[in-house]
Formats: sequence, structure tokens, C-alpha cells
Amino acid sequence: MMPRRLPSLSALRAFEAAARHLSAKRAAEELSVTPTAISHQIRQLEESLGVALFVRRPRQLVLTTQGQSLLTVLSGSFDAIAETVAKLRRPPARQAVTLSTTPAVAARWLLPWVCLLRDAHPQIDLSIQVSHQAVALDGVVADMAIRYGEGPWPGLAAEKLFDNVFVPVCSPLLKLREPAELVRHTLLHFSSPAPLDWAAWQRQVQVPGLDVSAGLMFSDETHGITAALDGQGVALMSRYLIEEELRQGRLVQPFGPEVKAAPFQLVYPPERLEEPAIAAVREWVIGLLDTQARESGCRAIVEHQS
Repeated sequence: MMPRRLPSLSALRAFEAAARHLSAKRAAEELSVTPTAISHQIRQLEESLGVALFVRRPRQLVLTTQGQSLLTVLSGSFDAIAETVAKLRRPPARQAVTLSTTPAVAARWLLPWVCLLRDAHPQIDLSIQVSHQAVALDGVVADMAIRYGEGPWPGLAAEKLFDNVFVPVCSPLLKLREPAELVRHTLLHFSSPAPLDWAAWQRQVQVPGLDVSAGLMFSDETHGITAALDGQGVALMSRYLIEEELRQGRLVQPFGPEVKAAPFQLVYPPERLEEPAIAAVREWVIGLLDTQARESGCRAIVEHQS
């Protein structure tokens, strides 16, 4: 590409200001220089171009045809530059995105890593709406959702996040070893809709004498996890949501089987992916699947700051 052969930018600015005001004095006031400096810049520009840009009369400047032509181009160009610079200086507009999901997914999977989204996109105001029901993704109730299920959801794009594998878990203090021992312990249930419950698990295992209707009932999984951690009973939980407790040994999986249920999926209207905020939140959610990011994300940030 051939380099641009342009006159001095200072000379062009001096000419454009003088041409707008038809006055070297007023141009000098606008650019905070002397009228002599304006006149000198314009004469240098005329010598560079080889044409006269003004007809100089006593106390008056009159544009020549060439001067008028150059003024038209410069005015539009300087206006475009000023508008772009103003946009760059303006802080980015805040963008709100509402993500709907279950209480357990919000508390156990999303909230520990919100810092990653906030650091990468500080202009996005994320609202996490918890619900056990599928809400409308109409941009009013919610924009995106993480749902259980295989779908399909008409009009929505769906991206599988991870398989939903349910396992029996409890505090190591209970010292469970075999499924038959469940009859001596409290089963923890959830009243909220769940992909898998103790009745479905019992149909596979057939533990003699196990009453799957008995036990403690909670409104959602997060309460059941707390009860399990406190040694109040045995919960049937999605393993993905309790990986940290299993890794730390605060919860244990005393036996199987592991039962696969419907996966977690990220769903959203596909046309909205063209919106930068929606695309950013999608990228953040998908990025949470990276084990290294989940293990070192916010903890590394906190350690670096402290």
C-alpha cells in the first residue's frame, strides 16, 4: 500500500478553522495560537498544494473554489474524527443480562466464579434469577437460562454444559459402607422438581426394607447439601454440584450406583447471540467447564490481591 502523502495536520487544522470563521483572528482564538501563526500555516499549506485557498481582502478572507473544496472534505473528516474520539472517551454503557437457573446451580456453580465475568466485562450487570420452573426467555423475565433436560426448546438454541450424574452422598461421620445400611439412616429429599429422586434410585438398587418416602424434605438442593454436610442424613445429589466437598472429603460417596439423568444445558434465543453482552455471558458460562479455571479462578485472584 502506497503511503499517504498528506500536508501538515497543523496546517490543515489552521486552514479549516480559518475557512469556517473566514477570519484568521477567530481561528487563532479557537486553536489557542496567534493570528500570525494561523497565517503562516495557511501560506505553507498553499505553497505545498500549489494553489491559493483564500482571496485576501482588507479584514476579510474569501475562499477560492479550491479552498471551498478542501474545506468540505476537512470539515466532514474532522467531524468524524471528533465523534469517534468522543465515543472512545465515553465510558461503555452498562448492559443488563438476566440468567435464570435453579438455586443449586446458582449457588454451587455460578456464584463462586462471577468474579471472572466481572473482571472481563465490568460494564455487564448480571442478574441471576433462581427458579425451579422454566421461565420465559423474552428479554423481560430473563435473557438466558441453565436448564435440566434434553429439550428441545422451540425457538431456543441449547448447548450442553455437562452430564448430570446423581450419586448418594453423606458426611464421612456416618461411616456408611453398603446400600443395605441406608435403612438405618435418614434420606434427604427435595420438594423441588429434580431429574432423579430416591424412588428412581431404589428401582435400580432394590435395597430391602428401604422406605424411600420417609426422611427429611427440603425446598431445594442447597438445603439438602447443608443437611448432608451436618451429618443429618444421606442425599442423592448431582455430583457436578458437590465436587468441591467430595474433593475436600467433607462429603463422601459411600457406594453406587451412579445414575445418569438429563444434562444441564445453556439455552437462549439464537438471534440474541449477536448482542455483545449475551455473547459475553455465554462465553463465561461455557468457560466454567474448564477444570483449571474452576480450580484456580477466583482463589488465584484473591491470593494475588491479598
